[in-house]
Amino acid sequence: MSWPRVSALRTAAQFSSRLQQLGIDLPFDEELQSGPESVLAQPLTSVCGRIGNRWCILPMEGWDGTLDGRPTELTRRRWTRFGLSGAKLMWGCEAVAVRFDGRANPNQLVICEENLAELAALRQLLVDTHATAFGDTSDLLIGLQLTHSGRFARPLPGQPLQPAIAYRHPILDARFGVNSDSSLLSDDDLRRLIDDFIRAAVQAQRAGYTWVDIKHCHGYLGHEILSGFDRPGDFGGSFENRTRFLREITSGIRTAAPGLGIGVRLSVFDFVPFQPGKDAGRTGVPSWQGPYPHAFGGDGSGHGMDPAEPLRFLRLLVELGIDLFCSTCGSPYYNPHIQRPALFPPSDGYQPPEDPLVGVARQIQATALLKQQVPELITVGSGYSYLQEWLPNVGQAVVRLGLADSIGLGRMVLSWPELPADTLAGKPLQRKLICRTFSDCTTAPRNGMVSGCYPLDPFYKTRPERERLAACKPSGSVPAVRD
Repeated sequence: MSWPRVSALRTAAQFSSRLQQLGIDLPFDEELQSGPESVLAQPLTSVCGRIGNRWCILPMEGWDGTLDGRPTELTRRRWTRFGLSGAKLMWGCEAVAVRFDGRANPNQLVICEENLAELAALRQLLVDTHATAFGDTSDLLIGLQLTHSGRFARPLPGQPLQPAIAYRHPILDARFGVNSDSSLLSDDDLRRLIDDFIRAAVQAQRAGYTWVDIKHCHGYLGHEILSGFDRPGDFGGSFENRTRFLREITSGIRTAAPGLGIGVRLSVFDFVPFQPGKDAGRTGVPSWQGPYPHAFGGDGSGHGMDPAEPLRFLRLLVELGIDLFCSTCGSPYYNPHIQRPALFPPSDGYQPPEDPLVGVARQIQATALLKQQVPELITVGSGYSYLQEWLPNVGQAVVRLGLADSIGLGRMVLSWPELPADTLAGKPLQRKLICRTFSDCTTAPRNGMVSGCYPLDPFYKTRPERERLAACKPSGSVPAVRD
Protein backbone atom coordinates (compact mmCIF):
# COMPACT_ATOMS: atom_id res chain seq x y z
CA MET A 1 0.00 0.00 0.00
CA SER A 2 1.23 3.52 -0.69
CA TRP A 3 -0.09 6.77 0.69
CA PRO A 4 0.29 10.34 -0.59
CA ARG A 5 3.33 12.06 0.93
CA VAL A 6 2.57 15.04 3.15
CA SER A 7 5.32 16.99 1.39
CA ALA A 8 3.21 16.81 -1.80
CA LEU A 9 0.31 18.58 -0.04
CA ARG A 10 1.76 22.01 -0.71
CA THR A 11 -1.30 24.16 0.00
CA ALA A 12 -3.78 24.35 2.84
CA ALA A 13 -6.52 23.39 0.39
CA GLN A 14 -4.64 20.23 -0.64
CA PHE A 15 -4.01 19.26 2.98
CA SER A 16 -7.66 19.85 3.93
CA SER A 17 -8.80 17.88 0.89
CA ARG A 18 -6.69 14.90 1.97
CA LEU A 19 -8.21 15.00 5.44
CA GLN A 20 -11.67 14.98 3.88
CA GLN A 21 -10.76 12.02 1.65
CA LEU A 22 -9.68 10.08 4.74
CA GLY A 23 -12.78 11.11 6.65
CA ILE A 24 -10.79 12.24 9.67
CA ASP A 25 -11.40 15.22 11.92
CA LEU A 26 -8.08 16.98 12.43
CA PRO A 27 -8.07 20.57 13.78
CA PHE A 28 -6.26 22.87 11.37
CA ASP A 29 -5.67 26.64 11.21
CA GLU A 30 -4.84 27.91 7.73
CA GLU A 31 -3.32 31.11 9.13
CA LEU A 32 -0.38 30.64 11.47
CA GLN A 33 0.08 33.24 14.21
CA SER A 34 3.43 34.55 15.48
CA GLY A 35 4.69 36.92 18.13
CA PRO A 36 4.05 37.18 21.88
CA GLU A 37 0.25 37.29 21.50
CA SER A 38 0.07 34.13 19.41
CA VAL A 39 -1.67 31.02 20.69
CA LEU A 40 1.50 28.94 20.99
CA ALA A 41 3.38 31.72 22.80
CA GLN A 42 1.04 31.78 25.80
CA PRO A 43 2.44 30.64 29.17
CA LEU A 44 1.22 27.88 31.45
CA THR A 45 1.50 27.58 35.22
CA SER A 46 2.16 24.16 36.71
CA VAL A 47 2.59 23.25 40.35
CA CYS A 48 6.17 22.54 39.19
CA GLY A 49 6.72 26.07 37.91
CA ARG A 50 6.00 28.48 35.07
CA ILE A 51 6.14 27.29 31.45
CA GLY A 52 6.83 30.10 28.99
CA ASN A 53 5.04 28.76 25.90
CA ARG A 54 3.09 25.82 24.46
CA TRP A 55 5.99 23.87 22.93
CA CYS A 56 7.43 20.77 24.60
CA ILE A 57 10.48 18.60 23.82
CA LEU A 58 9.69 14.92 24.34
CA PRO A 59 12.19 12.42 25.80
CA MET A 60 14.29 10.29 23.49
CA GLU A 61 17.03 7.68 23.77
CA GLY A 62 20.14 8.48 21.73
CA TRP A 63 22.03 5.20 22.09
CA ASP A 64 25.00 7.50 22.55
CA GLY A 65 25.87 7.34 26.25
CA THR A 66 28.83 5.42 27.63
CA LEU A 67 28.56 1.81 28.77
CA ASP A 68 28.51 3.05 32.36
CA GLY A 69 25.54 5.33 31.62
CA ARG A 70 27.17 8.74 31.25
CA PRO A 71 26.49 11.35 28.54
CA THR A 72 28.93 11.78 25.64
CA GLU A 73 29.59 14.66 23.27
CA LEU A 74 26.76 13.36 21.08
CA THR A 75 24.38 13.49 24.05
CA ARG A 76 25.52 16.99 24.89
CA ARG A 77 25.07 18.12 21.30
CA ARG A 78 21.49 16.89 21.34
CA TRP A 79 20.72 18.68 24.62
CA THR A 80 22.33 21.84 23.30
CA ARG A 81 19.92 21.71 20.38
CA PHE A 82 17.03 21.23 22.82
CA GLY A 83 18.14 24.48 24.47
CA LEU A 84 18.15 26.21 21.08
CA SER A 85 14.64 25.01 20.27
CA GLY A 86 12.83 27.79 22.10
CA ALA A 87 10.47 25.27 23.72
CA LYS A 88 9.87 26.05 27.39
CA LEU A 89 8.82 22.60 28.63
CA MET A 90 11.45 19.85 28.56
CA TRP A 91 9.66 16.56 29.14
CA GLY A 92 12.57 14.61 30.48
CA CYS A 93 14.74 15.28 27.38
CA GLU A 94 16.10 11.77 27.79
CA ALA A 95 14.76 8.46 29.08
CA VAL A 96 17.15 7.73 31.97
CA ALA A 97 17.21 4.28 33.57
CA VAL A 98 16.95 4.08 37.35
CA ARG A 99 19.32 1.11 37.39
CA PHE A 100 21.67 -0.61 34.96
CA ASP A 101 19.58 -3.72 34.29
CA GLY A 102 16.64 -1.50 33.31
CA ARG A 103 18.29 0.04 30.25
CA ALA A 104 16.61 -0.39 26.87
CA ASN A 105 20.02 -0.28 25.23
CA PRO A 106 23.60 -0.65 26.51
CA ASN A 107 24.30 3.04 25.91
CA GLN A 108 21.26 4.48 27.68
CA LEU A 109 21.92 7.02 30.42
CA VAL A 110 21.66 5.76 34.01
CA ILE A 111 21.05 7.89 37.07
CA CYS A 112 23.28 6.89 39.95
CA GLU A 113 25.65 8.60 42.35
CA GLU A 114 28.67 8.09 40.07
CA ASN A 115 26.92 9.78 37.10
CA LEU A 116 25.12 12.55 38.94
CA ALA A 117 27.57 15.38 38.33
CA GLU A 118 27.46 14.77 34.58
CA LEU A 119 23.65 14.64 34.53
CA ALA A 120 23.64 17.94 36.42
CA ALA A 121 26.08 19.40 33.89
CA LEU A 122 23.84 18.20 31.05
CA ARG A 123 20.92 20.14 32.48
CA GLN A 124 23.08 23.23 33.03
CA LEU A 125 24.27 23.05 29.42
CA LEU A 126 20.66 23.17 28.24
CA VAL A 127 19.90 26.12 30.54
CA ASP A 128 23.00 28.07 29.48
CA THR A 129 22.28 27.46 25.79
CA HIS A 130 18.69 28.62 26.21
CA ALA A 131 19.84 31.71 28.13
CA THR A 132 22.30 32.68 25.40
CA ALA A 133 19.67 32.26 22.67
CA PHE A 134 16.58 33.64 24.42
CA GLY A 135 17.60 35.38 27.63
CA ASP A 136 14.96 34.44 30.19
CA THR A 137 15.17 30.95 31.73
CA SER A 138 12.82 31.58 34.65
CA ASP A 139 10.00 30.05 32.60
CA LEU A 140 12.03 27.05 31.36
CA LEU A 141 10.80 23.89 33.10
CA ILE A 142 13.17 20.91 32.84
CA GLY A 143 12.32 17.42 34.01
CA LEU A 144 14.07 14.07 33.82
CA GLN A 145 12.25 10.94 32.66
CA LEU A 146 12.87 7.97 34.96
CA THR A 147 12.37 4.52 33.49
CA HIS A 148 12.85 0.79 33.73
CA SER A 149 12.52 -0.92 30.35
CA GLY A 150 11.00 -4.11 31.70
CA ARG A 151 10.24 -6.53 28.88
CA PHE A 152 12.50 -4.54 26.54
CA ALA A 153 15.57 -4.28 28.76
CA ARG A 154 18.82 -4.79 26.85
CA PRO A 155 21.56 -3.65 29.24
CA LEU A 156 24.57 -5.53 27.83
CA PRO A 157 26.35 -4.85 24.51
CA GLY A 158 26.12 -7.64 21.98
CA GLN A 159 23.66 -9.57 24.11
CA PRO A 160 19.95 -10.35 23.63
CA LEU A 161 17.15 -8.82 25.65
CA GLN A 162 17.23 -9.40 29.42
CA PRO A 163 13.49 -9.03 30.05
CA ALA A 164 11.90 -8.26 33.39
CA ILE A 165 8.15 -8.67 32.95
CA ALA A 166 4.97 -7.98 34.89
CA TYR A 167 3.06 -10.95 33.44
CA ARG A 168 3.27 -13.62 30.75
CA HIS A 169 1.96 -12.39 27.40
CA PRO A 170 0.75 -14.82 24.70
CA ILE A 171 2.28 -12.86 21.80
CA LEU A 172 5.11 -10.77 23.20
CA ASP A 173 6.73 -13.60 25.14
CA ALA A 174 7.42 -15.60 22.00
CA ARG A 175 8.44 -12.54 19.99
CA PHE A 176 10.91 -11.21 22.55
CA GLY A 177 12.49 -14.34 23.98
CA VAL A 178 10.52 -15.09 27.14
CA ASN A 179 10.03 -18.84 27.48
CA SER A 180 9.69 -19.35 31.24
CA ASP A 181 8.56 -17.64 34.43
CA SER A 182 12.14 -16.75 35.33
CA SER A 183 11.69 -13.25 33.89
CA LEU A 184 8.63 -12.51 36.04
CA LEU A 185 9.10 -9.79 38.63
CA SER A 186 7.74 -10.70 42.06
CA ASP A 187 5.94 -8.22 44.29
CA ASP A 188 9.13 -7.91 46.33
CA ASP A 189 11.08 -7.20 43.13
CA LEU A 190 8.67 -4.38 42.33
CA ARG A 191 8.97 -2.97 45.85
CA ARG A 192 12.75 -2.84 45.47
CA LEU A 193 12.28 -1.13 42.10
CA ILE A 194 9.98 1.42 43.72
CA ASP A 195 12.84 2.23 46.09
CA ASP A 196 15.11 2.65 43.06
CA PHE A 197 12.71 5.16 41.49
CA ILE A 198 12.52 7.12 44.75
CA ARG A 199 16.32 7.14 45.11
CA ALA A 200 16.65 8.27 41.49
CA ALA A 201 14.15 11.09 42.05
CA VAL A 202 16.12 12.34 45.05
CA GLN A 203 19.27 12.33 42.92
CA ALA A 204 17.50 14.15 40.08
CA GLN A 205 16.47 16.88 42.50
CA ARG A 206 20.07 17.17 43.73
CA ALA A 207 21.17 17.50 40.10
CA GLY A 208 18.88 20.52 39.68
CA TYR A 209 15.92 19.02 37.86
CA THR A 210 12.61 20.63 38.78
CA TRP A 211 10.53 17.51 38.27
CA VAL A 212 10.67 13.87 37.19
CA ASP A 213 8.48 11.82 34.87
CA ILE A 214 7.47 8.39 36.15
CA LYS A 215 7.29 6.69 32.75
CA HIS A 216 4.12 4.68 32.02
CA CYS A 217 4.19 4.27 28.26
CA HIS A 218 5.32 2.33 25.17
CA GLY A 219 5.29 -1.17 26.63
CA TYR A 220 7.99 -0.46 29.23
CA LEU A 221 7.51 -1.71 32.77
CA GLY A 222 5.28 1.03 34.21
CA HIS A 223 2.95 0.69 31.23
CA GLU A 224 2.95 -3.11 31.27
CA ILE A 225 1.94 -3.19 34.93
CA LEU A 226 -1.23 -1.28 34.03
CA SER A 227 -2.36 -4.13 31.76
CA GLY A 228 -1.61 -6.87 34.30
CA PHE A 229 -5.29 -7.68 34.68
CA ASP A 230 -4.56 -11.33 35.51
CA ARG A 231 -1.40 -10.79 37.56
CA PRO A 232 -1.82 -12.08 41.12
CA GLY A 233 -0.67 -10.22 44.21
CA ASP A 234 -0.42 -6.56 45.18
CA PHE A 235 0.43 -5.20 41.73
CA GLY A 236 -2.12 -6.90 39.50
CA GLY A 237 -5.80 -7.46 38.97
CA SER A 238 -7.75 -4.50 40.31
CA PHE A 239 -7.20 -0.92 39.18
CA GLU A 240 -6.02 -0.10 42.71
CA ASN A 241 -3.35 -2.80 42.53
CA ARG A 242 -2.26 -1.94 38.99
CA THR A 243 -1.68 1.69 40.01
CA ARG A 244 0.08 0.79 43.27
CA PHE A 245 3.47 1.13 41.52
CA LEU A 246 2.79 4.78 40.67
CA ARG A 247 1.13 5.60 43.98
CA GLU A 248 3.96 4.20 46.10
CA ILE A 249 6.65 5.90 44.01
CA THR A 250 4.77 9.19 44.29
CA SER A 251 4.35 8.83 48.05
CA GLY A 252 8.03 8.03 48.47
CA ILE A 253 9.11 11.02 46.40
CA ARG A 254 6.88 13.35 48.41
CA THR A 255 8.63 12.18 51.59
CA ALA A 256 12.21 11.88 50.36
CA ALA A 257 12.33 14.78 47.89
CA PRO A 258 9.89 17.45 49.10
CA GLY A 259 9.30 20.14 46.50
CA LEU A 260 10.22 17.93 43.55
CA GLY A 261 7.50 17.95 40.90
CA ILE A 262 6.14 14.83 39.23
CA GLY A 263 4.73 14.17 35.77
CA VAL A 264 3.55 11.03 33.98
CA ARG A 265 3.83 10.12 30.31
CA LEU A 266 1.12 7.54 29.66
CA SER A 267 0.16 5.32 26.75
CA VAL A 268 -3.52 6.14 27.01
CA PHE A 269 -4.57 3.21 24.81
CA ASP A 270 -2.96 0.19 23.24
CA PHE A 271 -3.68 -2.08 20.28
CA VAL A 272 -2.89 -5.69 19.51
CA PRO A 273 0.73 -6.27 18.41
CA PHE A 274 1.25 -6.09 14.64
CA GLN A 275 3.73 -7.92 12.41
CA PRO A 276 4.84 -7.67 8.77
CA GLY A 277 2.37 -9.25 6.39
CA LYS A 278 3.21 -11.72 3.64
CA ASP A 279 2.50 -9.28 0.83
CA ALA A 280 5.35 -7.81 -1.19
CA GLY A 281 5.19 -4.56 0.77
CA ARG A 282 5.25 -6.22 4.21
CA THR A 283 2.14 -4.29 5.25
CA GLY A 284 1.45 -4.59 8.96
CA VAL A 285 -1.19 -7.09 10.05
CA PRO A 286 -2.48 -8.00 13.52
CA SER A 287 -0.70 -10.84 15.32
CA TRP A 288 -3.87 -11.86 17.13
CA GLN A 289 -7.39 -12.65 15.96
CA GLY A 290 -10.42 -12.29 18.19
CA PRO A 291 -10.77 -10.51 21.54
CA TYR A 292 -7.58 -8.98 22.92
CA PRO A 293 -7.62 -8.62 26.73
CA HIS A 294 -4.09 -7.28 27.27
CA ALA A 295 -4.41 -3.59 26.40
CA PHE A 296 -4.64 -0.83 28.99
CA GLY A 297 -7.17 1.62 27.58
CA GLY A 298 -8.26 -0.91 24.97
CA ASP A 299 -11.84 -1.79 24.14
CA GLY A 300 -11.21 -5.55 24.06
CA SER A 301 -11.08 -5.79 20.28
CA GLY A 302 -7.40 -4.95 19.98
CA HIS A 303 -8.22 -2.08 17.60
CA GLY A 304 -10.02 0.56 19.65
CA MET A 305 -9.97 2.65 22.81
CA ASP A 306 -12.13 2.50 25.91
CA PRO A 307 -11.42 5.73 27.85
CA ALA A 308 -12.81 4.51 31.19
CA GLU A 309 -9.54 3.41 32.81
CA PRO A 310 -7.36 6.13 31.27
CA LEU A 311 -9.80 8.70 32.66
CA ARG A 312 -9.68 6.98 36.04
CA PHE A 313 -5.88 7.06 35.89
CA LEU A 314 -5.85 10.79 35.10
CA ARG A 315 -8.21 11.51 37.98
CA LEU A 316 -5.79 9.59 40.18
CA LEU A 317 -3.01 11.91 39.02
CA VAL A 318 -5.10 14.87 40.17
CA GLU A 319 -5.68 13.20 43.56
CA LEU A 320 -1.91 12.68 43.88
CA GLY A 321 -1.20 16.36 43.19
CA ILE A 322 0.35 15.64 39.78
CA ASP A 323 -0.59 18.12 37.05
CA LEU A 324 1.87 17.31 34.23
CA PHE A 325 0.53 14.65 31.88
CA CYS A 326 1.87 13.67 28.46
CA SER A 327 -0.41 11.59 26.25
CA THR A 328 0.93 8.93 23.90
CA CYS A 329 -0.14 5.40 22.92
CA GLY A 330 0.95 1.91 21.99
CA SER A 331 4.58 0.81 21.69
CA PRO A 332 7.40 1.24 19.14
CA TYR A 333 8.20 -2.45 19.60
CA TYR A 334 4.92 -4.02 18.52
CA ASN A 335 2.50 -1.46 17.02
CA PRO A 336 4.58 1.60 15.98
CA HIS A 337 2.12 2.75 13.33
CA ILE A 338 -0.28 3.93 16.06
CA GLN A 339 2.43 5.30 18.38
CA ARG A 340 4.79 6.99 15.94
CA PRO A 341 3.04 7.40 12.56
CA ALA A 342 5.54 7.24 9.69
CA LEU A 343 5.51 6.60 5.96
CA PHE A 344 8.79 4.67 6.03
CA PRO A 345 9.24 2.02 8.74
CA PRO A 346 12.52 1.11 10.44
CA SER A 347 14.45 -1.85 9.03
CA ASP A 348 12.75 -4.36 11.35
CA GLY A 349 9.29 -2.86 11.02
CA TYR A 350 6.32 -3.12 8.68
CA GLN A 351 4.65 -0.84 6.18
CA PRO A 352 1.81 1.19 7.73
CA PRO A 353 -1.59 -0.46 7.25
CA GLU A 354 -3.26 2.97 7.21
CA ASP A 355 -2.40 6.45 6.04
CA PRO A 356 -0.23 7.75 8.92
CA LEU A 357 -2.44 10.83 9.09
CA VAL A 358 -5.11 8.52 10.52
CA GLY A 359 -2.73 7.59 13.34
CA VAL A 360 -1.97 11.25 14.05
CA ALA A 361 -5.67 12.08 14.22
CA ARG A 362 -6.36 9.09 16.48
CA GLN A 363 -3.85 10.33 19.04
CA ILE A 364 -5.05 13.93 18.88
CA GLN A 365 -8.67 12.87 19.31
CA ALA A 366 -7.88 10.56 22.23
CA THR A 367 -5.88 13.29 23.95
CA ALA A 368 -8.68 15.81 23.38
CA LEU A 369 -11.25 13.47 24.93
CA LEU A 370 -9.11 13.08 28.05
CA LYS A 371 -8.29 16.79 28.28
CA GLN A 372 -11.93 17.75 28.11
CA GLN A 373 -12.87 15.28 30.86
CA VAL A 374 -9.94 16.10 33.17
CA PRO A 375 -9.17 19.77 32.47
CA GLU A 376 -7.14 20.22 35.67
CA LEU A 377 -4.12 18.55 34.08
CA ILE A 378 -1.57 20.31 31.88
CA THR A 379 -1.83 17.97 28.90
CA VAL A 380 0.95 17.54 26.35
CA GLY A 381 0.09 15.89 23.04
CA SER A 382 2.33 13.55 21.03
CA GLY A 383 2.47 12.06 17.54
CA TYR A 384 2.73 15.34 15.59
CA SER A 385 5.92 14.88 13.56
CA TYR A 386 4.24 13.14 10.63
CA LEU A 387 2.27 16.36 9.96
CA GLN A 388 5.52 17.86 8.65
CA GLU A 389 4.78 21.26 7.01
CA TRP A 390 1.41 21.41 8.69
CA LEU A 391 2.54 20.58 12.24
CA PRO A 392 2.44 24.20 13.50
CA ASN A 393 -0.98 24.80 11.94
CA VAL A 394 -2.51 21.71 13.54
CA GLY A 395 -0.71 22.34 16.85
CA GLN A 396 -2.02 25.90 16.98
CA ALA A 397 -5.59 24.75 16.32
CA VAL A 398 -5.34 22.03 18.98
CA VAL A 399 -4.18 24.49 21.64
CA ARG A 400 -6.61 27.20 20.53
CA LEU A 401 -9.53 24.79 20.86
CA GLY A 402 -8.39 23.52 24.26
CA LEU A 403 -7.80 19.96 23.01
CA ALA A 404 -4.32 19.95 24.60
CA ASP A 405 -2.19 22.51 26.38
CA SER A 406 1.18 21.88 24.80
CA ILE A 407 2.53 20.36 21.59
CA GLY A 408 5.24 17.74 22.05
CA LEU A 409 8.07 17.33 19.53
CA GLY A 410 10.16 14.17 19.20
CA ARG A 411 11.76 13.16 15.89
CA MET A 412 11.10 16.56 14.36
CA VAL A 413 13.47 18.30 16.75
CA LEU A 414 16.34 16.03 15.65
CA SER A 415 16.26 17.51 12.16
CA TRP A 416 14.91 21.00 12.89
CA PRO A 417 15.46 21.88 16.55
CA GLU A 418 14.57 25.55 16.09
CA LEU A 419 11.04 24.85 14.86
CA PRO A 420 9.35 26.27 18.01
CA ALA A 421 11.47 29.44 18.01
CA ASP A 422 11.10 29.93 14.26
CA THR A 423 7.33 29.46 14.43
CA LEU A 424 6.94 31.93 17.28
CA ALA A 425 9.12 34.43 15.39
CA GLY A 426 7.08 34.07 12.20
CA LYS A 427 10.02 32.76 10.16
CA PRO A 428 9.36 30.74 7.01
CA LEU A 429 9.42 26.95 6.98
CA GLN A 430 12.80 25.35 6.44
CA ARG A 431 11.59 22.58 4.16
CA LYS A 432 15.00 20.96 3.89
CA LEU A 433 15.00 20.37 7.66
CA ILE A 434 11.48 19.00 8.07
CA CYS A 435 11.40 15.42 9.36
CA ARG A 436 10.00 13.13 6.64
CA THR A 437 9.69 10.14 9.00
CA PHE A 438 12.33 8.08 7.18
CA SER A 439 12.87 6.26 10.52
CA ASP A 440 16.68 6.28 10.28
CA CYS A 441 16.71 7.58 13.86
CA THR A 442 15.15 4.20 14.80
CA THR A 443 16.81 1.91 12.26
CA ALA A 444 20.25 3.04 13.47
CA PRO A 445 19.81 2.03 17.13
CA ARG A 446 17.96 -1.15 16.17
CA ASN A 447 21.23 -2.09 14.46
CA GLY A 448 23.56 -1.00 17.26
CA MET A 449 24.36 2.54 16.08
CA VAL A 450 23.79 5.93 17.65
CA SER A 451 20.49 7.62 16.87
CA GLY A 452 20.30 10.82 14.88
CA CYS A 453 18.81 12.36 11.75
CA TYR A 454 21.11 10.87 9.10
CA PRO A 455 19.12 12.10 6.06
CA LEU A 456 18.78 15.78 7.07
CA ASP A 457 21.25 16.77 9.80
CA PRO A 458 24.61 17.61 8.12
CA PHE A 459 26.43 16.47 11.25
CA TYR A 460 25.05 12.93 11.04
CA LYS A 461 25.34 12.81 7.24
CA THR A 462 29.11 12.81 7.62
CA ARG A 463 29.30 10.15 10.33
CA PRO A 464 30.70 6.71 9.41
CA GLU A 465 27.48 5.02 10.56
CA ARG A 466 25.65 6.42 7.54
CA GLU A 467 27.07 3.80 5.16
CA ARG A 468 26.39 1.00 7.63
CA LEU A 469 22.87 2.32 8.02
CA ALA A 470 22.22 2.25 4.28
CA ALA A 471 23.26 -1.40 4.20
CA CYS A 472 20.65 -2.25 6.85
CA LYS A 473 17.72 -1.10 4.72
CA PRO A 474 16.10 -2.77 1.73
CA SER A 475 17.06 -1.14 -1.55
CA GLY A 476 14.74 1.71 -2.41
CA SER A 477 13.01 1.67 0.98
CA VAL A 478 13.65 5.39 1.46
CA PRO A 479 13.54 7.85 -1.46
CA ALA A 480 16.19 10.45 -2.09
CA VAL A 481 15.61 13.64 -0.12
CA ARG A 482 14.23 16.28 -2.47
CA ASP A 483 12.27 18.66 -0.28
